[in-house]
Amino acid sequence: MTTGVLTQASEPESPAAAPVRAARQVSDIVRRRLAPAPRGGLNFWLVAALITGIGLVLRMVNLAHPKDVIFDEVYYANEAQDLLQRGVEWNPEDNTPQYVVHPPLGKWMIGIGEQLFGYNSFGWRISAVTVGAISILLIIIAAYKLFRSTILAGAAGLLMSLDGMHFVLSRVALLDIFLMFWIVVAFFFLVLDREQRRARWLKLLDGGLDPEQPGVRPKLGFPWYRLLMAISLGLACGVKWSGVYYVAIFAVAMVLFDVSARRSAGFKHWLREGVLADGALWFFGVFVIAVVVYINCWWGWFLSDGGYFRHWYAETNGLPHDRFIDPLVNLWHYHSEAYAFHTGLSTKHQYQSWPWQWLLLGRPVAFYWEQSGPCGAPSCASEILLLGTPLLWWSFLPALIALGWLGIARRDGRAWLIMASALTGILPWFNEMPEHRTMFYFYCLPAEPFLVLAVVYVLGAILGPSRKVRPDSDQRLIGAIIVGAYMLLVAACFAYFYPIYAGVDISYTDWFSRMWLGSRWV
Repeated sequence: MTTGVLTQASEPESPAAAPVRAARQVSDIVRRRLAPAPRGGLNFWLVAALITGIGLVLRMVNLAHPKDVIFDEVYYANEAQDLLQRGVEWNPEDNTPQYVVHPPLGKWMIGIGEQLFGYNSFGWRISAVTVGAISILLIIIAAYKLFRSTILAGAAGLLMSLDGMHFVLSRVALLDIFLMFWIVVAFFFLVLDREQRRARWLKLLDGGLDPEQPGVRPKLGFPWYRLLMAISLGLACGVKWSGVYYVAIFAVAMVLFDVSARRSAGFKHWLREGVLADGALWFFGVFVIAVVVYINCWWGWFLSDGGYFRHWYAETNGLPHDRFIDPLVNLWHYHSEAYAFHTGLSTKHQYQSWPWQWLLLGRPVAFYWEQSGPCGAPSCASEILLLGTPLLWWSFLPALIALGWLGIARRDGRAWLIMASALTGILPWFNEMPEHRTMFYFYCLPAEPFLVLAVVYVLGAILGPSRKVRPDSDQRLIGAIIVGAYMLLVAACFAYFYPIYAGVDISYTDWFSRMWLGSRWV
């Protein structure tokens, strides 16, 4: 049985001939498993640019409407302006520091738009549009690296572009789009790291490396993508603490990829060597780097003299000034208080929902509602409703089930990576249900890109291999018809719901016809 490097020489060869011999004997299976995806050609980059452009243009149209803050913009748009002016959030009513319970990075990112375009609705929303569009592009590239198909990569980007949840949150100044953005950036670098490390192993095998030689621990070079992934995860936590779940899952995935690469390369002790030689140090390193980056996200608070709890220890103990360690002590106290707030938050809200409802679209969130606009009908309605494109979102659960089955049948690590990444954005919230914590549908936005990838993985299975691989098969034609029909239906569904995603004035009758689940969507 062939598991790694094919080799049975009929007679001994000189050591000088070993590299040449190994270069001829790397099996096709090993080469396919370790070889990187081909570089995206002109067609791929045209598709990526076109789809990203579609997503950007859709999100830019009438971005400044409504002119006033909507939903939680009342907090974050104002707090972003405080950060620009003072470095910390501030209460203008009594000129005192403001107690907030989310880290500052997302508000700093909102503040970039306000700095460039002014304190107005366009200014506080443009940063969300920007990272929303970039996240579409990154998912397209990551999907190409995973699936090695321009068609499937384009499908992933188009589904994200036409998802109502992603669309709405890309047009408002809330924190969740920035959390999702940094998680997608981290995922992007994780995929690149996986590919780079496997390519380096293949290069070593082609250069004569014998994986069966005891104690082989070749140098693979510094993993820059891995470092960038850890930095991105720290930045995700700097937007919202729920990014910490992805720190854990991506660190585990990184180690498993190292183990898998050694196994594919033909190492006898692939598990032990993969963990000890490659994975363990960087597993802990990811957490350390993420913590350091996260702490640095509070630079405005550290440099200020008036941030909330900034001098807590000195003031509590009657000291004239902070000790050297007190800034970190005070930040820890701030976090303990904020954690107590989050875990004790159980105030009822008309748009709150439970995690089991999210994939079913059981309770969307109304960001804006107005009935005074012109629409040419006796009664009008204008709403911005945070609601995923129904046909797409109701595909997610069947796609996850199919993904699990295909992952087992094919023993495909890509399927499990997508599955784990999607569930990490949802399952941890079930732990909050016994405490009756107030939760909202948009909490699961970080899972959305990976749910889209789950759908695309299944679409790829339906599409089947190309005719270059199986020229006598009709599966490709039948699969193309099914995949094309699905994509068209999702696009039509998005177009139908677009008025209630973008706050367009329509008749009350037209608005109500879009409330498919009745009072649950009102």
